[in-house]
Amino acid sequence: MKKIIYLLSFLMCGVATAQTKNFIDRPYLETTAKVDTLVTPNQIFLSIYIHEGEDRNKTSLEKQERKMADVLENLSIDLKKQLKIDNLESTYRKYFLKRKNVLKSKSYVLEVYDALTAGKVLIGLESKGISNVRLIKTAYSDIENLKLKLKSKAILKAKQQGKALTAPLEQELGKAIHISDKFYSRPYYNQMRTMARSDYEIAEATEEPINIEFSKIKVESEVSVRFAMP
Repeated sequence: MKKIIYLLSFLMCGVATAQTKNFIDRPYLETTAKVDTLVTPNQIFLSIYIHEGEDRNKTSLEKQERKMADVLENLSIDLKKQLKIDNLESTYRKYFLKRKNVLKSKSYVLEVYDALTAGKVLIGLESKGISNVRLIKTAYSDIENLKLKLKSKAILKAKQQGKALTAPLEQELGKAIHISDKFYSRPYYNQMRTMARSDYEIAEATEEPINIEFSKIKVESEVSVRFAMP
């Protein structure tokens, strides 16, 4: 029985080796093509952090949270859909009168869909004393469909390159016998412009939205295709 199993394994390895050798020995032309595009992010994620002060007239977390909600609702932001709690913390601080106070803090993740709204959020929250807001990331919601479109374009480009290379030789390009692809997605610019306090003051005085430039997203697809040669 062991001899039979060994023989079958040997035959299967022999067939696989022959197939690999036949594939490698076949004449082929390999071309690599890249295509890319820039897209404006339509998902902007902001982190909002609020906490209770330690002075006697500290503003409660609940009041700050209500102020934040009012600002966002006035901008027609759907709180249930676009605002999520990221973290909730409570810390105990001992004072010299041996009195314990519970200092609470919350962090949220807010999703908006354009830079203009993000600027209005920054202005509105700053006017209410909530200034701990930062950009987490930007994204493009239709990235999967964009991937497919770019891959199709890259394949067609690879085929055109193959024809351009074989035409001077008066040879025809055969069928594709092997395809591999890569996909890249990265910001095109370095980062969002940092907003100084003077920008907020000017914006509030003129009632104009802050002009924020978000990083564009560079999306690139690369394919390598081996075409059989007759």
